Amino acid sequence: MVLRSGAHAASPNGKLQHACIGVGGMGWNDLNNFKSHPKVEIAAICDVDRAHLDKAAALLPNARRYTDWRELLAKEGDKVDSINVTVPDHMHAPITMMALRAKKHVYCQKPFCHDVAECRALAKAAKAARVVTQLGTQYASSAGDRMTVQLLRRGVIGEARRVILCSNRTGAVENYRLKGPRPAQGEPPPASLAWDLWLGTAPERPFAPGIYHPTKWRAWLDFGTGWSGDIGCHVFDAVWKGLGLAAPKSVIVEVQKSWEESPERRADNWPQCQHITWMFPGSKLTGGKELTVEWFDGEMLPPADVQKIASLEKYPEESAMVIGSEGALLLQLGTGPLLFPREKFKDVSRPKPSPRSHYHHFADACLGGEMTESHFGQTGPMTEAILLGTVAIRMPGKLLKWNAATMEIPNAPEADRLLRRNYREGWKVQGL
Repeated sequence: MVLRSGAHAASPNGKLQHACIGVGGMGWNDLNNFKSHPKVEIAAICDVDRAHLDKAAALLPNARRYTDWRELLAKEGDKVDSINVTVPDHMHAPITMMALRAKKHVYCQKPFCHDVAECRALAKAAKAARVVTQLGTQYASSAGDRMTVQLLRRGVIGEARRVILCSNRTGAVENYRLKGPRPAQGEPPPASLAWDLWLGTAPERPFAPGIYHPTKWRAWLDFGTGWSGDIGCHVFDAVWKGLGLAAPKSVIVEVQKSWEESPERRADNWPQCQHITWMFPGSKLTGGKELTVEWFDGEMLPPADVQKIASLEKYPEESAMVIGSEGALLLQLGTGPLLFPREKFKDVSRPKPSPRSHYHHFADACLGGEMTESHFGQTGPMTEAILLGTVAIRMPGKLLKWNAATMEIPNAPEADRLLRRNYREGWKVQGL
């Protein structure tokens, strides 16, 4: 059965009227992907950095320009149907929530939110708004990811026993090589940057060049979600769907020792590497047994026995391995799944889904097409689990038990406080 979104563009010319919020870096890529859809008209653009905005305006001279996303949502009213949110993680939730309350379709870049509580609130708001949503897990629309989901659901490798996720991308550790703490003295921001708008909900601090905007923000607790938050939604997605995972029962983390032993770094920055272990309840696809899911990043690599299963010359830097009772499945990010032992599975019939654009699929759904691949009802619970890992990162070595129904960590009140944050005065948003 094909589910339809039930949504249609308000534009009299039949085109989806879209607004891009955040048009620099990844936002520039998102803008161009939406622009390439024949039935999308980018009606408005917004960025806190005038240099980014000027570049986008040169490409889209007819688009209305904004520096403050709140002004865009207030003035555009019924002029736009949809938005994409491509800004630092700490601002995903407030922008998305206000757009949902305004009944706008929303494409939000991963990792959806900065905090666990924000995920739950946005998933509920999206359901209530009855609009089209899509998380920016672009790989989820690829033929390889969708093939993996189908193979796992078929139980090709038997009962799932263990899952190993990793992101050990060479050079990526540099984005997190900050020693902390934040600089004692700042300097005036460049005239092109609206620094207070960039800070948004985060605590006030002076601007400092080269360590926040435009890319290093991912390394700071106030703005980013660490390596696992940044890439986790991509690597976890096919496994989450394929195994039908729900909320984990517990999580524990081992982190980089030099970070763990530095109060200054722990107060401000994420570590450069971590090993996260979630325990998930059993299901039909696990034979009723609890399932261990592990994440390795930075300089913490998957165990040698797991790498050996793949029998490859080099274990993929970003990948998901599902070890089952009858064999193993390995999905390297951006490619198709491999089954091991190869000889045993050489005759297995493989589904052949056609590749599609994650962005175009969202636009098509807004125009009345089939439901999106990564709607918030699907990806919200997954991001909750990933961000629960970021809570555990800040309490290394402590097993955190998770009560998803009450959204509490009953055995660690100090961790409970990390599920949500207080927005800076003047930045509170209804529903969050």
